Amino acid sequence: MSGTLSNMLPLDTEATNFELFDTVSKKILSLQNLKGTKATVIFFICNHCPFVVHVNEELVRIGNDYREKGVSFIAISSNDVVNYPQDSPDLMYKVATDLKYPFPYLYDETQEVAKLFDAACTPDSYVFDKNLRLRYRGQLDDSRLGNGIPVTGKDIRHALDCVINDEELTFKQKPSIGCNIKWK
Repeated sequence: MSGTLSNMLPLDTEATNFELFDTVSKKILSLQNLKGTKATVIFFICNHCPFVVHVNEELVRIGNDYREKGVSFIAISSNDVVNYPQDSPDLMYKVATDLKYPFPYLYDETQEVAKLFDAACTPDSYVFDKNLRLRYRGQLDDSRLGNGIPVTGKDIRHALDCVINDEELTFKQKPSIGCNIKWK
């Protein structure tokens, strides 16, 4: 299965505030209100992408493992729901509650937030420090559909550990790979 690679937004980019509808709480939430005290992780995901389905359980584990460490997680779906109705807000709510997402699952109806972050694929991951400066972007780990490597989230976990401990990230950051964002 072919996939789209992350665009690899430049490191040290400052996250721009946004407000989006949370499909779980049914409220408008902002990055400023959701950001963590140590780090903030933004995942661009969707319901139907097999690459996301492949890592969904690990996204939940990472969220549960790090939220008590001052890390906030935000999942965003920016897909065109007219042509991809399986990614509609109602079904986003169902996926989030079925999988017990420990983070909000926001709907980017205008796709402006995906454009702000230069997101290209699902999953696409970004780790920002306490000042909302980009420290990591790219893959969760080396696992891919069908390659037999277990999903561990080792790359993003390592990045989070470095950010939490104010350490430099010295390892090579690899792009994520997944389904392209379904643009309008």
